[in-house]
Amino acid sequence: MSAPSTYVPKSAVGKWFESRLPIMGLLHSSFIVFPNPRNLNYWWTFGGILSFMLVAQIVTGVVLAMHYTPNAKLAFDSVEHIMRDVNYGWLIRYLHANGASMFFIAVYVHIFRGMYYGSYKAPREILWILGVIIFLLMMATAFMGYVLPWGQMSFWGATVITNLFSAFPVVGETIVTYLWGGYSVDNPTLNRFFSLHYLLPFMIAGVVVLHIWALHVPGSNNPAGIEKKTEKDTLPFHPYFTVKDALALVVFVMMYIWFVSYIPNFLGHADNYIEANPAVTPAHIVPEWYFLPFYAILRAIPDKLLGVLAMFGSIAVLAFLPWLDTSRVKSATYRPLYRQFFWLFVIAAVGLGWLGAKPPEGGYVLASRILTAYYFAHFLIVLPLLGLFETPRRLPGSIAEAVLGKGGSAAAVAAGAAQSPNTKG
Repeated sequence: MSAPSTYVPKSAVGKWFESRLPIMGLLHSSFIVFPNPRNLNYWWTFGGILSFMLVAQIVTGVVLAMHYTPNAKLAFDSVEHIMRDVNYGWLIRYLHANGASMFFIAVYVHIFRGMYYGSYKAPREILWILGVIIFLLMMATAFMGYVLPWGQMSFWGATVITNLFSAFPVVGETIVTYLWGGYSVDNPTLNRFFSLHYLLPFMIAGVVVLHIWALHVPGSNNPAGIEKKTEKDTLPFHPYFTVKDALALVVFVMMYIWFVSYIPNFLGHADNYIEANPAVTPAHIVPEWYFLPFYAILRAIPDKLLGVLAMFGSIAVLAFLPWLDTSRVKSATYRPLYRQFFWLFVIAAVGLGWLGAKPPEGGYVLASRILTAYYFAHFLIVLPLLGLFETPRRLPGSIAEAVLGKGGSAAAVAAGAAQSPNTKG
């Protein structure tokens, strides 16, 4: 949990304010002296990167909303107006559009890191579930944002995805009609999506606050997957981890700016530069890249209702991960069998992403079905059984031992290396 605050205001005004609203003391205890496991590596920087990207998306989104017109007859032209007439409008739009992709790159790395190191296990179950909720809200926000330019892929993507809800018995048609605001994707649909796209990022920000709060109760997990025991296991958040996170953020932002500056349309679709036309269906309807694995799962199932359930189930199953994984060991570093199955899962997820962009025919469909079967088998069969049959490696006695050796000091590491028969000169 957060360290006791040692913040002492120097000015009389600061002391007066702190005695009535101790927000500076809270920030100091949470982000300055907060004890973090000393063995955190760069995979633990993506939480800070995601916070930065959320702020960037909200700021650029608010600016774009000042110039966007949520009307089916004017939306496409208003986007062109932003690109051509608004001062630096092209930059703001490209920052926002590519920012969504950067957001999802960071969140997928964040999720895979959590799965590899067992960050979903007790006592961090609520932290993990809040993360899954954030992921769902991100997907809803991104989908609605993709509709707003009102290009061909926007229109037909909205038509196809919203139509999926009609597969649900009894209530399906009612849900679709409510989403559309009528009996087809039209102006009421665009208004609904614009309103929700503007609202949901602030909901995400609220859940992120809960996510950070839940993180500060047990503290961060770590590559060894063992809990903090003594002060030797930890270092204060500042300056050790602020410097590390800042370096990672700079590198990530450089990649982000490179995309915006040189290939801003690389992750988009050319058909979205054609105004929406309900009379002309694109040859191949493809969602944004970050939806492709789930789109492949949807198309792999021949039955529409089962396909929709599988698509939503592929996300919902993540929330049950703390209970599906029966092993007491968290980190894959000490789980040799799990490590192999984890990388098979990563290959399956990436493969589904690739297949989601391919036409639903022939060998692509067969491959999608195989990878979909493995995706669910990983959670429902592999993880429960591994906990029963896998023999993990010996865990270190403490985080300090994992970092510094059994003696808990750099001298012990050097001594151990000198005595090791496998030491190479």
